[in-house]
Amino acid sequence: MIDIATRVYNHKWKIDPIVRSLIDTDFYKLLMCQSVFRNKPDTIVTFSLINRTRSIRLAELVDEGELREQLDHVRSLRLARGESTWLRGNMFYGKRQMFHPDFMEWFENLQLPPYHLEVRDGQYELTFEGKWPEVMLWEIPALAILMELRSRAVLEAMGRFELQVLYARAMTKLWEKVERLRELKGLRIADFGSRRRHSFLWQDWCVQAMIEGLGESFVGTSNCLIAMRRDIEAIGTNAHELPMVYAALAETEEELRRAPYKVLEDWQEEHEGNLRIILPDTFGTRQFLENAPDWLASWTGIRIDSGDPVEGAETAIAWWKSRGEDPRKKLVIFSDGLDVDKIIDLHQRFAGRCRVSFGWGTLLTNDFRGLVPNDALAPFSLVCKAAAANGRPTVKLSDNPLKATGPKEEIERYRRIFGVGRQKELEVVV
Repeated sequence: MIDIATRVYNHKWKIDPIVRSLIDTDFYKLLMCQSVFRNKPDTIVTFSLINRTRSIRLAELVDEGELREQLDHVRSLRLARGESTWLRGNMFYGKRQMFHPDFMEWFENLQLPPYHLEVRDGQYELTFEGKWPEVMLWEIPALAILMELRSRAVLEAMGRFELQVLYARAMTKLWEKVERLRELKGLRIADFGSRRRHSFLWQDWCVQAMIEGLGESFVGTSNCLIAMRRDIEAIGTNAHELPMVYAALAETEEELRRAPYKVLEDWQEEHEGNLRIILPDTFGTRQFLENAPDWLASWTGIRIDSGDPVEGAETAIAWWKSRGEDPRKKLVIFSDGLDVDKIIDLHQRFAGRCRVSFGWGTLLTNDFRGLVPNDALAPFSLVCKAAAANGRPTVKLSDNPLKATGPKEEIERYRRIFGVGRQKELEVVV
């Protein structure tokens, strides 16, 4: 097992770049990238970094030179032969050749496009602009780099023994969570923690702990590189990015209302089975389901990523029943701000009423709360979102208005068009 504390103590070694591969990313990004490559390859999209936790002044913690060095390193990466072989030949979700030869040929020759970096009011303004299939692959590396550079800045002043004790405590904290989760009969849980992880090495350790501690209850990881190295399932389907961009490209209000369903029409042409998971909250879950075409009710399940998760699951169950479907055969994936108490509660509430699964993110791979003075390693809410498409602003409404993104006037326009009423504000932890 890797001695993480020693590697952190010597973290300037070139052996430990923060992002070490183009597949050190989430599986859903590659699935979406292939869909975009085949359906909207020439759309020009801008991605922007958004620090929701304004009290964390990243530009005062993270050295700009180090940030540029890590970003430049990512631009130097190319898909390795073994990685290409794994993507081309591995079985994902029971299907071989998930990634088509034309997409793989493009990916094997890809260099991520340039970035634009500025400092404003103690924060980094980091943006990427270019063809959608290229710039979308910056999202996970950009977030991972900034999260780990912040961790390194905090850890830099610690001595070797202090670091050993810190990681021993963090390992104990995670293992205690694993011991509680292993008591849940029928648990299905995956690692979704790439984007806001403490570090790559720590995410890899967390995955190994889950493999040993949870056995078959641990169903895989969203991180492709770790999935390949640990010979486990790569997990993921699609995200808010697709309907956000499709909606921004709409020419009329009717096209805008149809955009979330057009995304899933395109998705259905490529994928089947457990890849047919609905993410309904981009422009409000209740309105999405009320207006959904009947064919969507036959899909495998729903992922709940914002708002009250109990309310979200109850809404999904009621919708399936109204469309003549048996909710006990449907999959509900919870993935918003999960930690052990919430996982246990949701599992006990819904096991038996539907098939329940969990995508455990930041509080799996970056829970150092209470382990250093001033809680300086506590996770915070950092995202990198599509901000514009072909010059038009994108919008995400979410089921939690505190997670909404986009210009204020556009948010209000979308709320009107999609019929989103009053929403409950919930604290955004991560």
